[in-house]
Amino acid sequence: MRVMGLDYGDRNIGVAISDAFQWTAQGITVVEKRRDGGELDRLSELAKEHEVSEVVVGLPKNMNGSVGPRGEICIAFAEQIGQKLELPVHLWDERLTTVAAERTLLEADVSRKKRKLVIDKMAATIILQNYLDSKTKR
Repeated sequence: MRVMGLDYGDRNIGVAISDAFQWTAQGITVVEKRRDGGELDRLSELAKEHEVSEVVVGLPKNMNGSVGPRGEICIAFAEQIGQKLELPVHLWDERLTTVAAERTLLEADVSRKKRKLVIDKMAATIILQNYLDSKTKR
């Protein structure tokens, strides 16, 4: 079974999926948020298609470790997706993942236009890979 990683943003949700052994994360798509909540249906389709057994949602914390308004929104989303998919959902500290993704894309000399298209997917990949790495250290 695989793990799905989600980077929940204002406009988009970056999606990453683990391999079957839960060793590596691969970014697969970006799901656009919709007023009708259709993004939950799309995420449900992806979870079924990839045989997902659990979900990791990035939790943006403040640098002091506290959870602010953005974090509260992500917690509410995590509860929604957990109910929709009927799967366990884990919140994972995502501080600086978007910064790391941006830096990686800059180092790879990816154009600004292309970075905008893949930044959410890359952030989801980093969130999921960090989660997977933490599980193997136990």
